[in-house]
Amino acid sequence: MICSQDRSLESAVQDVQLPSLDSLKQKLSRFERLSLQEWALVAGRDENGDFHLSNEEIFELADQLRQKLHPDGVVTYVVDRNVNYSNICTCVCAFCAFYRKPGDPEGYVHTFDEIFEKVRETLEVGGSGVLMQGGLHPDLPLSWYTDLLSQLKEKFEVHLHCFSPTEIWGLSQVTSKSYREVLTALKDAGLDSMPGGGGEILVDAIRNKRRSQVNSQEWLDVMEVAHEVELPTTATMMIGMGETELQRFQHLEKIRDLQDRTGGFISFIPWTFQPDNTPLGRIIPDRLPVPEYLRWMAISRLFLDNIKNLQVSWLTQGLEEGKFGLKYGANDLGSVMIEENVISPAGAQHEATEKLLRKTAEEFGFTPVKRNAAYKRLENPPKASVSSI
Repeated sequence: MICSQDRSLESAVQDVQLPSLDSLKQKLSRFERLSLQEWALVAGRDENGDFHLSNEEIFELADQLRQKLHPDGVVTYVVDRNVNYSNICTCVCAFCAFYRKPGDPEGYVHTFDEIFEKVRETLEVGGSGVLMQGGLHPDLPLSWYTDLLSQLKEKFEVHLHCFSPTEIWGLSQVTSKSYREVLTALKDAGLDSMPGGGGEILVDAIRNKRRSQVNSQEWLDVMEVAHEVELPTTATMMIGMGETELQRFQHLEKIRDLQDRTGGFISFIPWTFQPDNTPLGRIIPDRLPVPEYLRWMAISRLFLDNIKNLQVSWLTQGLEEGKFGLKYGANDLGSVMIEENVISPAGAQHEATEKLLRKTAEEFGFTPVKRNAAYKRLENPPKASVSSI
């Protein structure tokens, strides 16, 4: 079941002169942009508790926009490894099962040689890049990161997709350098693109409750500077941690507004809170139902008309259910994820091979194509038309 309509979403449309519901549906059918208040109305419920815009309508429109943006019938995926260089973190996020406080006996910092070996193993099995993230380490200098990147580039021909905005914020705090100085140094050392971790919900009312170290504007500021220095990035949204539906729309609006200014987001990745082994899981022990996830993934596709790629999170939903996102707006299956140490400890125990991801795309009539983290295709697919299922 989809969660009931929250009062804050209803209040967003009170005392606001809005077009009729029918006219808003017509705007959506023409892929015209809706305001946050218009979305709050069209995605709301009637007096009987039914959605004004049903899942079927949302899914169909999202699929039509996906076809418009990606008419060649290709579904992309990446083969990479999430190399977590350290789990030591000064932040105590309520939704995280990965971090260890400084001094914890389970804390670690991988040596360069350990990281090199992980990258070598990844490339040997057909990896198309490396995702590298860690905690907010209080002692590692900027030179540790730049030396690591430059040596990786010397040793391997590999796309380096590394360091979330939260980590960049942390490096700025440790080094007393600006975001621009930190990002420029990392880029000069070999950084190719940045993941969108730490986005969660970009509304401070919910971030403060979940003890997120970085506020929404700080996250957005790091991303804006990354785009200014020509580092492409992804954007994310984590739902199911007690936020309201209005807060989800506010998150999407902030992402869309920044993309209007910079054009630097190459993909959007919505996923769901995984509660196992997290402090927040004691308060919110249940995962969001897959239908709710798919509805919000489709809403994201329609709302974020200025971000070309949308990735379905099979890792949190399971491939058998998450794969339906390919018919509900998504054009990307994400990563085979040779190694994953952040979401898995929180209860996401789904796995997939490259062969399975390719087969999944083909089952829906798509042509699977391997990419790197910057969404550069690494294969030249034949022209294909998408069949219905």
